[in-house]
Amino acid sequence: MPRITSALTDVKVKNAKPSGKPFKLFDGGGLYLLVTQTGGKLWRIKYSFNGKEKLLSIGIYPTLSLSEARDKRHEAKKKIEAGIDPGEEKKSIEASRIATAENTFEKIARECFSKMADVWTTDTIRTNMGRLERDIFPVIGNRPIDDITVKDVLETLQRVESRGTIDSAHRCKTLCSKIFRFAVATDRVKHDITTNIQGALKPIARTHRAAILTSDEIAGLLRSIDGYQGTFIVKCALKLAPLLFVRPGELRHAEWVEIDFEKALWTIPAGKMKMKQSHIVPLSHQAIAILKELNLLTGNGGYVFPSFRSNDRPMSNNAVLSALRRMGYEKDEMSGHGFRAMARTILDEVLEIRPDFVEHQLAHAVRDPNGRAYNRTSHLTERAKMMQVWADYLDGLKTGSKVIPFRKKAA
Repeated sequence: MPRITSALTDVKVKNAKPSGKPFKLFDGGGLYLLVTQTGGKLWRIKYSFNGKEKLLSIGIYPTLSLSEARDKRHEAKKKIEAGIDPGEEKKSIEASRIATAENTFEKIARECFSKMADVWTTDTIRTNMGRLERDIFPVIGNRPIDDITVKDVLETLQRVESRGTIDSAHRCKTLCSKIFRFAVATDRVKHDITTNIQGALKPIARTHRAAILTSDEIAGLLRSIDGYQGTFIVKCALKLAPLLFVRPGELRHAEWVEIDFEKALWTIPAGKMKMKQSHIVPLSHQAIAILKELNLLTGNGGYVFPSFRSNDRPMSNNAVLSALRRMGYEKDEMSGHGFRAMARTILDEVLEIRPDFVEHQLAHAVRDPNGRAYNRTSHLTERAKMMQVWADYLDGLKTGSKVIPFRKKAA
């Protein structure tokens, strides 16, 4: 490769033209300009460190002028004299820059959420990510996580709080804490700074999910459901909600392949359950009758309760709630989760069913006397009897029959 060793001038650098081969224009002290075949002009410093010949790239002309290149040569010389290899230092700085770019709050959050696929349902991941995308990422998402301060996080959460959405602010704080703890575990930060926010947000006004719990009110609700004038699919969901008392998301995501009419069982896969354990729901005669009637309409598809717009999606998570509102039940009177509270209260206090049977059917964590978790088939025979007793009880309320509480625990 041709090389020219005379000291450079601004004119020489500016007028250097490409030739058939790359060539070098040396300025002295190891600094030279590499002129490529395509006309590129690259500044290089050739130096020796610990007896080894090395090369340092410092910039491109004209972005880096001749005088600036000489300044960098002087800086490199001072580092070498101090025992610092400028080439290795540059590599370290670049690696740090790349690491910083890869360790933004948003990137770590998405990495963290990818690890939760086996723990959270798809809906939970979508909901939680939606909170972050709406309220957190626009403010601190592109910041390196180890540069984010307690003040940064608090001010971001207070933006959410200022809208009057106190619960959302607390939920966002919980998600931020999870992300910081994940970053700690993967050695991106030293500690979870959100612990220092404890008590800084307005407290949530705790309220129980609205539920109808008296026999007269339950009877009126059941009769209202029978008279519901909306779509047949939503009406069937309303009828099944008190009979099955599963979580609203579990009900609307039900699929026909999970229903065994012969055994009168609905087996919900673990991926759809809050506790990530498969769950069995015994089906009463009344529930079977509703499902068979609905099967004539939606049985050729996947979902038991398909969306109005597409059979490939379940019905909206607001379908049952909206139906309750159309029927005249306000949000402080009855909710989708209220059917669970209704069943739990009546089965225990009125029908005097063994509490562990009820807890199993609610898919709550129940343990045996030795502290071991029961499996999904625990007390299945007794639970099937309980579900039929419950369905018969609801029918009796609806028709005005006199209900006599059991004096013995169902066993």
